Amino acid sequence: MNHYYTNEKNHQILISLLKQHGIKKIVASPGIANCVFIGSIQNDPFFHIYSCVDERSAAYIACGLALESGEPVVISCTGATASRNYMSGATEAFYSKLPILIVTSSQPTCRTGHLFAQVTDRTCPPKDTCKVSLELPLIDCEEDFWICEVNTNKAILELTRKGGGPAHLNLITPYKFSEEVALTHKECPNARLIKRSIVGDKLPQLIAEKVAVFVGSHKKWDAKTIELIEKFCESHNAVVLCDQTSNYFGKYRIFYPLVINQNFYNKNNTPSYSVDILIHLGEVTGEENAPRMIKSRETWRVSEDGDIRDYFRNMTCIFEMSEKDFFSYYQNGNDEKNTYFDECIDTYKQFEKKLPALIERLPFSNVWIAQAIACLLPSNSTVVLSILNTLRSWNYAEFQKPMNVFSPVGGFGIDGATSMLIGCSLASPNKNCYLITGDLAFFYDLNALGNRHVGKNIRILLVNNGIGVEFKKSYSLAYRLLEDEVSPYVAAEGHFGNKSPLLVKHYAQDLGFEYICASNKEEFEIVYKKFASSEFSDKPILFECFVDSDDESLALDIIHGRKE
Repeated sequence: MNHYYTNEKNHQILISLLKQHGIKKIVASPGIANCVFIGSIQNDPFFHIYSCVDERSAAYIACGLALESGEPVVISCTGATASRNYMSGATEAFYSKLPILIVTSSQPTCRTGHLFAQVTDRTCPPKDTCKVSLELPLIDCEEDFWICEVNTNKAILELTRKGGGPAHLNLITPYKFSEEVALTHKECPNARLIKRSIVGDKLPQLIAEKVAVFVGSHKKWDAKTIELIEKFCESHNAVVLCDQTSNYFGKYRIFYPLVINQNFYNKNNTPSYSVDILIHLGEVTGEENAPRMIKSRETWRVSEDGDIRDYFRNMTCIFEMSEKDFFSYYQNGNDEKNTYFDECIDTYKQFEKKLPALIERLPFSNVWIAQAIACLLPSNSTVVLSILNTLRSWNYAEFQKPMNVFSPVGGFGIDGATSMLIGCSLASPNKNCYLITGDLAFFYDLNALGNRHVGKNIRILLVNNGIGVEFKKSYSLAYRLLEDEVSPYVAAEGHFGNKSPLLVKHYAQDLGFEYICASNKEEFEIVYKKFASSEFSDKPILFECFVDSDDESLALDIIHGRKE
């Protein structure tokens, strides 16, 4: 009988990426759990397989192979205690920085701890036996396929990163004969290859008609990096896609959130931005629709940490270097007119024409307030946005001048925005620092206002709707599941004085704040200029706006184009 590759997709991914990364040497120990993997490769002429019954010896044989050849080596074992016997050789590989890929085949991990024979817990190997330890699960959906591709690339790339060393993959098999396990697949499909480049490498050619630089949350930029990005955009027909937390205000900036969240694009699943190569900078973005509405043939990530962070799920290259080094390397391009920037600007202007009519229809809400005053805040101010509804609402109102915008999107939790503002104000006592926040986030971090270091340069805009309006949006999962029953528990309605007109007022005034408030557009128009003013006041300011949660949801529907 002719035996080919297994039909198990996680095994196919591993085999494909071993071949694409050029890893040929395998030391195989006998067993049932790994017979699927070894059976799939033993007739493939690409691989050089060596047999060793004792896993202790197999690991050291691999060390010798790696030392002498200078190449990565795979060791493969079955379940039970087999992987335990790798530990001494793996420890040697760790301290000697030898590229040994430890592939331990295993029954499904859900069986761990339930008295199944030959099932051991491999989730926590000793720290000095491998640089990373990852799992290749059985594949039942796209999510499983994606994580298998990513984890395999991660482990293989770690073998030679920063001097090298061993890495561990726990390869799951159903441990029973079935059509999925049978060795009948004549071709091993190609999995997605991810490569890592460092300073000094010959970097891949940038061949693309359209390029977008996508910036997640980002620290302050230096002038030299901005200059290099502008020259890059000029010569590579590129734009820089930004939200509020990107903090980028260079020439080719495209403020994309309003465009990609239009109902037309969501309804028809049409990408708002479609490019050949997407260059991913920065950290977590607050724009939830970015992966779905910004499409590319492939993504290149640039980060000094060099870690694989596959947010768009089509990464092919990770550049372990500074942004300055990356954009310095890619300065030369076609030097033709930047037609893609013109295309993006034209698209944006189409929506800008609709904005006045949309704003006119907006009820008094976070979205309306953002449209009213974002353009008035002083240049180079620091603005802290609390997460979810506030960040989303303010992502639809573009600042007209360079600003420093921060949001606790790293952990993406409700806590910390007020305290973050205080930290910013202490670091920059000579300028006003603004916080935009909702009531749940505000009260969560309320004690920070009592800090004795609170300065006069603090200005807080509290949009008080008396509920977690994030869960009340008509299109949110929570509302679609529970509808009106979402309010008492999931959306936490009625806490913190239930929109009391006096609670925050007295608290703020007793702490030395100047308190102003508004419950409608007319009241807002009377008092907002004091909050947005660039002039220093003799007290910190707290501006409380009372809005209705239903109006908040309606405002989002209007700005998204859901309510014609």
